[in-house]
Amino acid sequence: MSIEDLNAEAWTVYGQRQLDRGYMPPVPERLEWAPWEGVGPGAEILGDVTGQRVLDIGSGPGHHAVHLARTHGAQVTAIELSLTQHQRAIDTHAGTPGVQFVHGDVVGYLRTAKPFDAAYAIGSLAFTDPHRSLPALRDGLRPGAPLVLSLLHTDLNGRGPSTTVAPRDQMIMLRDDPPLPTRMWVLAPRLWENLLTDHGFRVEAIDLLHPSDENNPVVQQLIRARRLPNRPARISSRPRTTRPPTPHAAIGVGAIVLSDRGVLLGRHRRGTLELPGGTVEPGESLEATVIRELAEETGLIARPDDVTLLGTLVDHVGDVVRVTVGAIVSTWQGRPATRPDESVGDWAWHPLDQLPDGLFVCSAQILTAWRPDLPIDHTPAHFTPYA
Repeated sequence: MSIEDLNAEAWTVYGQRQLDRGYMPPVPERLEWAPWEGVGPGAEILGDVTGQRVLDIGSGPGHHAVHLARTHGAQVTAIELSLTQHQRAIDTHAGTPGVQFVHGDVVGYLRTAKPFDAAYAIGSLAFTDPHRSLPALRDGLRPGAPLVLSLLHTDLNGRGPSTTVAPRDQMIMLRDDPPLPTRMWVLAPRLWENLLTDHGFRVEAIDLLHPSDENNPVVQQLIRARRLPNRPARISSRPRTTRPPTPHAAIGVGAIVLSDRGVLLGRHRRGTLELPGGTVEPGESLEATVIRELAEETGLIARPDDVTLLGTLVDHVGDVVRVTVGAIVSTWQGRPATRPDESVGDWAWHPLDQLPDGLFVCSAQILTAWRPDLPIDHTPAHFTPYA
């Protein structure tokens, strides 16, 4: 049985137990993001939803959706995968103005739905693989739309969140009934932030919500994110070779040389396009390396005062840590030309809004450290800017 089938079955049994009891939670006076009343903010963090199309993900018995429609004038689509939970909602709230109850999988539903103006999930999104749900939410929300998620952070056993993106065993508890086994993605806030960022969202805030009862170990995360505008076409980058560099103690530099025609890039004999640069030699300063490599590779002459160091980029290739320092060269003399015995040549100016594909990863990292808005894809690196 798949994880999502296991979770759906657990919530179906839970819903049936509540149907058998005849229990329905009342429509709240305010939107509650945690299991405890009056903890944290209310619906205001969604913004003004009057007349807006709002998606309630994993809506359960529908009381939150009804609150948003009645109190805030939203047009809410409440989608629930568990048939019994959906049955609880329509038994009590069918026909509520401004609420549409849908039984189904949110990922499949969003493939054909018109993009929503806002979306939220109270305790429900952790039951679905984020690599499946977040792309669907990105495509199912209009640019600029808020996404608010309430997620488990610390469970009943006092276990905190995972530091890897993997599900783990959890239980749904209901009075004296046997617990229902589930699998949940209980992830650290930084992981959720990374996942949301990778899938086209900007995270605006992450808060931890605690119960008033000090003996209750449960902690909830409240994540406020926003769907980013559609990105322009991305410019690719690629390594020169699949082989890692020979292990050695080394640090490299890369120089951004700008003219009114754009940035200077040359083609390596292995095909990548890259900035002038190379390895620091013993006894050499970083500025001196930039000046030497610029002259050796392009024929351009610069002085130490013409070089501004941007900061340090650290990544790795295989087991070798790679350190690269980016620099800006503001003034130079000469014209760039292919130099004998150099591995990079065919120097040309490229406008920043027309950068080519196939950038060398280190050069791509330097360019985005200098200008984060440039639409360049590359492997991540830790950037430490210089003061």
